[in-house]
Amino acid sequence: MSNLVEEFNSYRSKMNEKLMADNNLVVKRIFNLDTNAYAEGALDVKTKELLGLVASTVLRCDDCIKYHLETAYKQGVSKAEMMEAMGIATLVGGTIVIPHLRRAYEFWEALETQEP
Repeated sequence: MSNLVEEFNSYRSKMNEKLMADNNLVVKRIFNLDTNAYAEGALDVKTKELLGLVASTVLRCDDCIKYHLETAYKQGVSKAEMMEAMGIATLVGGTIVIPHLRRAYEFWEALETQEP
């Protein structure tokens, strides 16, 4: 697995475990709401992940972008679909999101090169 992907997932898992161990009801409910929001519904998971990717890019949250990129990749989103979504995100967010676009592209390449 690419170091970039592995490092992100390792850190995310470690910190999520710590947050959940703290037993804060509000934090647990927010995490649960987030998980359920991206479940299959009127929109399929793939579409929801692309929506999350666009929103995360506009909000300039690199961790969120990486999470949605990886989940979208696992859902079978193609590079062309991801780039079209990122194009919309860049249009909506403006040129200030270009550094996030660069890092997103780099992370996608890391996802493509990871071992199955």
